[in-house]
Amino acid sequence: MALIDNMEQTQSFMKSLGFPDLRIHHSINHFDFTKTDRRILIIGPMGSGKSEFSARIYRDSEVAMRKSEMVQQLTASNGVDRRNVFYIRSKIDDTRFEEYPSNCIPYRGGYVVPGHNVASIKDSFELERVLEKNPTVGTWIIDEVEFFDERIAYVIVQYAKLQSLNFIFPMLILNFRKDLFNRTARLIMEESTDVFPLTAYCEHPDCIADSYYTYRFYSVDGKECPALYFDPLIIVGGDKQSNDPKIPNYSTRCDHHHYLPGKDYTFMILKPLAETAYGGNVKPLLNELKRLKGDIERSELYQHLVNKYVEIETPKPIMLDALKVSCIAEKALIYIFAEENLISAGQMQQLVKEINGDTDYINERLVENRRMQPSEQIYQP
Repeated sequence: MALIDNMEQTQSFMKSLGFPDLRIHHSINHFDFTKTDRRILIIGPMGSGKSEFSARIYRDSEVAMRKSEMVQQLTASNGVDRRNVFYIRSKIDDTRFEEYPSNCIPYRGGYVVPGHNVASIKDSFELERVLEKNPTVGTWIIDEVEFFDERIAYVIVQYAKLQSLNFIFPMLILNFRKDLFNRTARLIMEESTDVFPLTAYCEHPDCIADSYYTYRFYSVDGKECPALYFDPLIIVGGDKQSNDPKIPNYSTRCDHHHYLPGKDYTFMILKPLAETAYGGNVKPLLNELKRLKGDIERSELYQHLVNKYVEIETPKPIMLDALKVSCIAEKALIYIFAEENLISAGQMQQLVKEINGDTDYINERLVENRRMQPSEQIYQP
């Protein structure tokens, strides 16, 4: 993964082999374990090969570890050897690859097993404990670091600088909304030293353009139903096709085929209703939630989507299919409570009760989005 420092020299070498004048692209290099204090972003949409990229780094480490003591002098310092690689993932991600061994680096179509150098953690404090227990490890791969608390960014910087460690982050820098994933992603990005952007083909059947975006949709009666903008930020899964209207599917899409209905509605209508509720007048928000729950065509969301995507010169009926999914009212509540902090816990509980909300769905999403512990069940039927 070293950069090409001398393009003229590379061109001269290619010509010596008999190549004509042509465009020379960056080669796919082996990982450079001699460099220290690196915090490397591996970014791209789902399906772009981030996890497989990480697995290749581990395979490179196996080759490098067989080298002589002379090489060790280049890769080791402060008691650590950067050829010694450890893989970290989030505990909430453990269920994604149930068919693979628990001690592996999984990716679509395969995996590698880095021995005992694997751990699942829930937060930055558990990362510190793993770091302390493995003082000779020099390279740490932290998968989906955006799932963790913001403190983890500063823990990583502290250890990288004090102990000459390298950290690698295969991660989604953008969420399904095409926004920066969260504040953890922002802080990790600010403290990084290198970035390797990956792309994928747009997975729309009529397109083969490069894709930079992760697209979330639901499959309802065989129809592709785009996720609304206020869909919960984190919903674990997406590696298997689902026909459950509560469970999303993911694909990579170019900008043209990335559908995201409801963004205007979220900021123009939903958030102001929540702010009014926080001020003491809950009734307008409750009325909209009841319509979202049981009479969607009378909701302001329905009218907004019809005005924006149907009653226009070039209609986009797929946007209206977003209303075929389950738990729209619950999603609106989760968004204004867990992400925007616009209603209190007491108001949340009362509103869930008033609309007879799906408490299992709400509890699961709040756990995934770090607003509840797995042992808690705040919102009971």
